[in-house]
Order: sequence, then structure tokens, then C-alpha cells
Amino acid sequence: MAALPVSFVAEFNALPLPALLQSARQASLADAQSALSRTQLTLEDFARLISPAAAPLLETMCRRSQALTQQRFGKVIRLFAPLYLSNECINNCAYCGFSRDNPILRVTLAVEEVRREARSLLEQGFRNLLLVAGEHPKFVGGDYLAACVRALHAEWPSLSLEVGPMETEEYRPIVAAGAEGLVVYQETYDRAVYEQMHTTGPKRNFDWRLETPERAYQAGFRRLGIGALYGLADWRHEALSVAAHALYLLRHCWKAQVTISLPRLRPCAGEFQPLTSMTDRELVQLVAAFRLLLPDVGLVLSTREPASLRDGLFPLGITLASAGSHTEPGGYTGAGRENIHRTERGRIVELASGASEWAAVTGRSTNATGQFEIADERSPEEIAALIRRLGYEPVWKDWDAALSA
Repeated sequence: MAALPVSFVAEFNALPLPALLQSARQASLADAQSALSRTQLTLEDFARLISPAAAPLLETMCRRSQALTQQRFGKVIRLFAPLYLSNECINNCAYCGFSRDNPILRVTLAVEEVRREARSLLEQGFRNLLLVAGEHPKFVGGDYLAACVRALHAEWPSLSLEVGPMETEEYRPIVAAGAEGLVVYQETYDRAVYEQMHTTGPKRNFDWRLETPERAYQAGFRRLGIGALYGLADWRHEALSVAAHALYLLRHCWKAQVTISLPRLRPCAGEFQPLTSMTDRELVQLVAAFRLLLPDVGLVLSTREPASLRDGLFPLGITLASAGSHTEPGGYTGAGRENIHRTERGRIVELASGASEWAAVTGRSTNATGQFEIADERSPEEIAALIRRLGYEPVWKDWDAALSA
């Protein structure tokens, strides 16, 4: 692939975010109606559609979002499962359960344990897998990730990663092993909040993280996932930044499919409290606005959201959804319990006896600590049945909707 002409960092730094935010906060109803009347929206139009003034137009926005989604994607929702490889991390992120200094039970799965977890998900029907891990080169390096992908590739048609950012050359062996997608959330596009939230570790480098999708594209990934974590900075600032980022990727990484996730903060180890709020209604408004601006971008909804809200959002613009998720290594089968250690003030303490010694020392559960609490705990079968009741088809793999039931 040819080198990208300009990094998104330069474009992001030149964005007129103050003016766009003013529109997003102070647009009139007439401004919002004018934006909604367009067939091709600009970033300024998007700002008006996420404004408080656009709230009376929400029903119309949702109808158009639904129709546009069906036109571009059909009446299908792809299902995927996250498989957590490791909760080791060298970063301190105030909002994350995996944060380095959280005194939690840590587990990194062996490759055979990863295979066992994946087979459990295969038996549930999944064919689309997202491998997730904290950032720790000792436990979750490129060789380990390539080995995990290689072990799963024969049985899994779609494998994606959500791991610590790497150099392009480090990604290439993972792509060669069979990975096709990379997901990286900027977490927050507000530089001041980003610096406040990330106090230790390589994740402190805002620009390095922001350029990750471009490095992944150069390495050959054909799916690029981005998003912000809502609850850290003003949600409209985050949404405008994500929208600009997606527009950039569509222009410059056009051989790849782009997806946007819309995660809101959930309770986790460390008991971090959200700094900002986004209501359910505002989340619905944002889903519709993203679809109207970006008709060909996949929109991802995770089990972070409660069942009732997910049920309402599925038909409005969502194209990918997780189901039956666990956010801890070994969550599906109990794998990894003999490969346990704990941390004390950032220092790794090996527990040779594994789960039994951890339980004896701490009196706590022998399950690894998850990244955050799940809100929608329904089984994949229940989610698939709900999707069918809504008149949609739950698709377990891209090219064979006929077998999705």
C-alpha cells in the first residue's frame, strides 16, 4: 500500500472544533431541520443533528437512519464475541479495570487455553471473534498474538484484535497469521482529559494512539474500528472527533471497512466515576446522526448497554453487536486459573499454585478480574431470538446468512 499522504493527527489539530461545538450546543431547530433535509451531510450538519435543538426531530432521524441502514446493510445484524486473552497492562488509566495499579487477579491465557475458550464460542454459534488484551509486551507481545491468531484461523472466518498499539511492521505477522480487523478506541479525543486519565505507560502518547488505524491499514488490516469512551469528556466533542476521524479513514484508507463503537463507561475495578454523562435519548440521537452522516460505516453496540436499550437500538442503525460477553480472561470456560498472579502497587507477584493459593491468600473468587461489568447478560441464543422477533436476521458470519439461524 502507498504511504498515507497526511496523518490524521495533522487534520485533527486543524479541525475547527470550537466552531463545530458551538453548532452542536447552540444550533436552532431551523438549523437542525436544514441539516436533516440534506442527502449528503457535512460535519457541520452532523453537529447540528447532535444538538439539543434536534431533539424534537429524533423520531424522523430514527426513521431515516433505519431506512438508510436497511438500504446499505440489509435487515441483518452481525453478532460477535470478545475473547479476553489477558488482563495484564502496563498503563495506568483511571477509568479501566485493568489499570496497572489496580490490585486485581491477573491472568494471561496460554494458546491452548485460548483455543478452548474459542471452541466454547464456536459451539454457541459465533464465527466472528474479537481478541482483547491489555497492553503488556512481556505477556501480550506480537509473537503471542500471532500464535493465538494462527491457532484459531482455521476455524474462525473473522478474527479481529483490540490490543495495545504497535508499529506497522509488528502488525504484519499478525495479519499474515489470519487477523483481518483492528479495533482501537482513542478513549477521549480531548487532549487535556486524555492527559489527566493516562498517568503512566505508553498510552500517555495521544498522537501515537491516534495514528494507530493508519499503521494498521498499512499492515494490511481490512477492518478498522474506532470510537470514544463516553463518560470522560463532553460527548458532543467526542462525537465530532470520531466523525472527523471516520471521514478521514474513509478517504485515505478506502480499501478497509470502517466501524464505530459507542461505548459508555461501566463500573469496574477502581470504582471510577464518569466525569460526564450521556443520556439514553442522547445515545439514540447519536446513533441516528452517525448513520445519516456515514451511511456505509458499521455501528457497533456492545453488552455495556442494558437489554431494554439494546432492544430499541438494534433496528435504528446498528450493524454489529456483541452477545453473551465476558470481559475477563477465561470467562467462558474457566481457562487460565492455574496461570494466576496478582499485583501489589504495580509489582508482579507470581502465585505458583494458581487459583487455590490466590483464594487462600485473599479470600476472593478465583475468576480473573474483568475489564468492566456487563449490563446485558442475555445469552447469544436469546439475543438472536430477539433480533429475529424484530424482523432482522442474526448473522454469525459474513457470507452465509442462510445458516445464521
